[in-house]
Amino acid sequence: MNMGFPRCLLLPAGHPLGRSSAACTGAGNTRISILLAWLWASMTGLPMADSGIPELTQLRLVNGSIRCAGRVEVLHNQQWGTVCDDNWDLTEARVVCRQLGCGMALSAPRGSRFGQGTDRIWLHEVNCTGTEAALSECRARPWGEHKCNHVGDAGVVCSVTIFLCLSCPVPSRSGSMSVVGTEPLACSGCGRRPVTPISDPGPLQLVNGPNRCAGRVEVLHNHQWGTVCDDGWDLTDAGVVCRQLGCGMALSALAGAHFGRGSDTIWMDDVNCTGTEAALADCRARPWGNNNCHHGEDAGVICSDSALPHLAQVRLLNSPSRCAGRVEVLHNQLWGTVCDDGWDLQDAGVVCRQLGCGTALSAPGGARFGQGSGPILLDEVNCTGTEAALSECRAKPWGDHNCHHREDAGVVCSGSGISEVAQLRLVNGSSRCTGRVEVLHNQQWGTVCDDSWDIIDAQVVCRQLGCGTALSAPGAGRFGRGSEHIWLDDVQCKGTEIGLSECRARPWGDNNCHHGEDASVVCSDTDISEVTQLQLVNGSSHCAGRVEVFHNKKWGTVCNDSWDLQDAAVVCRQLGCGTALSTPTGAHFGRGSDHIWLGNVNCTGTEAALSQCRARPWGDSNCTHEEDAGVVCSDSGISEQTSLRLVNGLSRCTGRVEVLHNQQWGTVCDDSWDLTDAGVVCRQLGCGTALSAPGAAHFGRGSDPIWLDAVHCTGTEAALSDCRARPWGDNNCNHGEDAGVVCSDSGISEQTQLRLLNGPNHCTGRVEVLHSQLWGTVCDDSWDFAEARVVCRQLGCGPALSAPGGARFGRGTDPIWLDNLHCTGTEAALSDCRAQPWGDHNCNHGKDASVVCSDSSVPERAPIRLVDGSSRCTGRVEVFHNQQWGTVCDDSWDITDAGVVCRQLGCGTALSALAGAHFGQGSDRIWLDDVQCTGTEAALAECRVRPWGDNNCHHREDAGVVCSDSSVPERDSVRLVDGSSRCSGRVEVFHNQQWGTVCHDSWDITDAEVVCRQLGCGTALSALTGAHFGQQSDPIWLDDVQCTGTEAALAECRALPWGDNNCHHGEDAGVVCSDQDQLRLRLTSGPSPCSGRVEVLINNTWSAVCDAGWGLPEAGVVCKQLGCGPALSAPGVAQFGHGAGDVWLEGVNCSGQESLISECQLSRLGPGLCGHGSEASVVCAGQAGSGQLLSLLLGLGAVMVLIFVALLCWRMRRDRAAGNPLGHVHLKELGAPGTPPRSQGAANPEPSEEPDSEMTWLVREDVVL
Repeated sequence: MNMGFPRCLLLPAGHPLGRSSAACTGAGNTRISILLAWLWASMTGLPMADSGIPELTQLRLVNGSIRCAGRVEVLHNQQWGTVCDDNWDLTEARVVCRQLGCGMALSAPRGSRFGQGTDRIWLHEVNCTGTEAALSECRARPWGEHKCNHVGDAGVVCSVTIFLCLSCPVPSRSGSMSVVGTEPLACSGCGRRPVTPISDPGPLQLVNGPNRCAGRVEVLHNHQWGTVCDDGWDLTDAGVVCRQLGCGMALSALAGAHFGRGSDTIWMDDVNCTGTEAALADCRARPWGNNNCHHGEDAGVICSDSALPHLAQVRLLNSPSRCAGRVEVLHNQLWGTVCDDGWDLQDAGVVCRQLGCGTALSAPGGARFGQGSGPILLDEVNCTGTEAALSECRAKPWGDHNCHHREDAGVVCSGSGISEVAQLRLVNGSSRCTGRVEVLHNQQWGTVCDDSWDIIDAQVVCRQLGCGTALSAPGAGRFGRGSEHIWLDDVQCKGTEIGLSECRARPWGDNNCHHGEDASVVCSDTDISEVTQLQLVNGSSHCAGRVEVFHNKKWGTVCNDSWDLQDAAVVCRQLGCGTALSTPTGAHFGRGSDHIWLGNVNCTGTEAALSQCRARPWGDSNCTHEEDAGVVCSDSGISEQTSLRLVNGLSRCTGRVEVLHNQQWGTVCDDSWDLTDAGVVCRQLGCGTALSAPGAAHFGRGSDPIWLDAVHCTGTEAALSDCRARPWGDNNCNHGEDAGVVCSDSGISEQTQLRLLNGPNHCTGRVEVLHSQLWGTVCDDSWDFAEARVVCRQLGCGPALSAPGGARFGRGTDPIWLDNLHCTGTEAALSDCRAQPWGDHNCNHGKDASVVCSDSSVPERAPIRLVDGSSRCTGRVEVFHNQQWGTVCDDSWDITDAGVVCRQLGCGTALSALAGAHFGQGSDRIWLDDVQCTGTEAALAECRVRPWGDNNCHHREDAGVVCSDSSVPERDSVRLVDGSSRCSGRVEVFHNQQWGTVCHDSWDITDAEVVCRQLGCGTALSALTGAHFGQQSDPIWLDDVQCTGTEAALAECRALPWGDNNCHHGEDAGVVCSDQDQLRLRLTSGPSPCSGRVEVLINNTWSAVCDAGWGLPEAGVVCKQLGCGPALSAPGVAQFGHGAGDVWLEGVNCSGQESLISECQLSRLGPGLCGHGSEASVVCAGQAGSGQLLSLLLGLGAVMVLIFVALLCWRMRRDRAAGNPLGHVHLKELGAPGTPPRSQGAANPEPSEEPDSEMTWLVREDVVL
């Protein structure tokens, strides 16, 4: 392995300490120098770059003081060339540093910071994502194509660089080993020039500034970053920080959270440095974490080296502060202005950050700070907001513009300290020129009360912000309620004021208002598109009413077809009215009289405005104004009475009951819940009368608080909150007891076209549908649980318990309307399912289909089910009692008892009666024990048995049954085999009583997603092909599977007919889901349990992880999963050696927020393109004590070896001085066997006059310590 030694000891090839080289010879006086970082790294475990990857050799940094800083040069066509600095930033620099094994990127200097190159300019407009392994993998123009000159050569400065020198004269400070810090230290006798490595500052950083040498001060303590309080903070303290970081002298020591407020611990307070300390932690201060501060007092620093060329070429003029004024930039040694075309708050933000002036408050144009007199250098500036300097933003070429100085752009930054006039903003609007008015006073933002607020006051605001004229001055919290102070009240402007704070008003903070009266402004320069042209009318506030949109200069309504809570949520968010409470339809807020502009609106819920949702073309609808849609938002000012909704139902008038309290939705417990309570809910929502009051989480379990319990309504209350109940939040319930309601005005027409007859109630019986004004039955061909689910859900009868055929509830006499029904289970109504044409069938009434739903209130004989088997006719026996499912104990359980179960479920005869929790252990109550059936009972509950719940069993004795009709419905029969868990493996499906595989033709992540969801295994991580989990020998059942991703089961996806395929088992498909057993990790070959090569356990084999795209976010997740603190570095290229197994995980992509590596995205699981030499590694901060001790012992061992080598050299040189030039050591002198002496160019060299020469050790290591 080539470790890149810059110097070498004169030893023959093959010696374990180095390599021979004539480069070590000199004119009569040669010093011995070697880079022994290899020995140090191998014994202490500190990572070191391995240049074994070809790309790594095609890149270098030149003209810097060290190899990890300098001008970037790449090798192409056997010739070195430079990189143009257009678009060059820290992202590209990171790739360079990682490729060279030089730690992190500290800066990406432009403008030939490290001198101009003389060769070709190879790369231009390089654009890296930051995950590339080499610079040549980044997007760029073709090689050699550019419009640059060498003035724009790009550079890079990477983090730590430390050197080792052997057998040199003693430098300016003594000791056998010295680790380079920020001070110059060189070995002058080795022929090296002095160097000033840019070292890692250790546990100190400056954040939120324009570069690493300016920002908020943060220190690392107990593996956690924290801030420094500004009490006593001065230039002396700042000087220590700048020196520690290698950033030159301190220019300023800023207080008051100048660079933004931190969010972590405040570690230091009352810092008092003398100025001679080597590190901030050496200064006098309170004990760690002891302070009386808040983050508004975070200290900051600006160092002299923060002024990199491209960051220094901007200034603000003509104001009392350096952080506000007319924007001027320096180009070609000449200052010039910026035109205000396209100038906005994002552009201003870049200027403020570049100058270390905080955030942008406003971006005034129109020469607000006076007209400049120099050239106009920039026009049509368009910043994304992430640039480090204004010169990095997109704009016209330098000097190209169509402006005059009356359009000079200005900026006001938060750090300007100018009068309150400039401290103004509009928030919660669609642009910076519309929104709630907020003013800054005493370093804190606050709102303005709408008392006396009018268009004249709004005019002053718009003019102050450079937003044109005022269009409107809405009050009443139109753009949402503020949460801070209400600073101004009774504002009365004349209209001539420069700023709002110059208008007459009450004293600051003196008001009689609440945030429901916050004032707002809409200015003419809002650039508000169709997005803001929306209003709610005829309601009690601007946040409730009929929805109207503005199009073609005219207001119009929205049709309520498909109108739901998701659409309403977009409306409420667009208007700044909080969340959606309800979506009243049927012209609930009165009929409109203008156009009906929108119909069939279908929002995903993420849109910023209603006009962005999918809908019919403008004005295209088949509606009348009786169908005008409405919305009630949470900020509508409507009392708690209206804070009520029904969720998870088929319409707004059916679902789980939820109430709003303390700004949070919560459920209602079903204790005492009855039709009277439900009636109040239906009346409150305008949904007619109550049809039923289901409990037991009929519409699914909620996840928020349970607000109400033991509700007792008399029936006369106007709202549910008026009923007697326990105090808010006081309950003894769980979400399995959430109450629901079905109202008469549920608006689902299909529900009335379906009924169940001849059963004990409306939720069980023979299925009949209405067609052509005539009721008819459904044939049981293909009739199964999926179809029954749709029927039960359509009727609001809960989940389906069984789908009996064979005219179980008697034969019908009317037409047979439907045959060969195929439901996916997600349809809203039975008529939405696929079937033969109406009336087309080959059945008789002996095959009439039936349904038993869970809310059938059937006597105890009906609630029974078999679970955890391969179909509904096989599994663990569970019975329903007291609104809860429970198991049956296997005491006395036999084939007679099983026969009753099978007959009750319509599953044929009993094949076996299984004991011992054959189908897994249940987790709920054990309801029945000592069951003794005669075999004639119609239901299990009719058999002789102990009282409900009386048993002497545990769940290891749960009874099971296999019935003769246990053919598995295709939707429930899928499994993953031969993987590391039930959620990972080869996909197999059950058909015709036999398991078989799925062919990988067209197999993708969408198909895998359906499998994972069907199995309850979370999301799909990968969809594997090529028999990744081994080949099977059973049938290949499915081929050309094409799922949309919404299916409930794999069998619902489009595919070739069962068994029809052109595949072999080498094409078996596989899946890895997120909820597989936690992916086990370990770090090996490192000095401690918290550093080393990353390996994962897959299929009981430890395998490495590919380093392609490997970086600190991925390393951070690994460290977090292993409990090793934050990640310090993420070395690649087999930094800690090669693993024995394959490299399995490829393309791991973490955001850094994940807790487990299995939660990250990955492109491939299994051996692929990555081979040995590409293994990823990690160095975490939280290394175990034993690992540190081992590192220390190994380090001491290294020192001993080095001392031994030095003594051996001295001894042999003294003994054989007659045959050696001064200062040389031959391998023969070291006693290497079988190696002849080597001529040094002198027949009789003089003996050494120096018995010894002293050593200086410099360690080279590229790692962020």
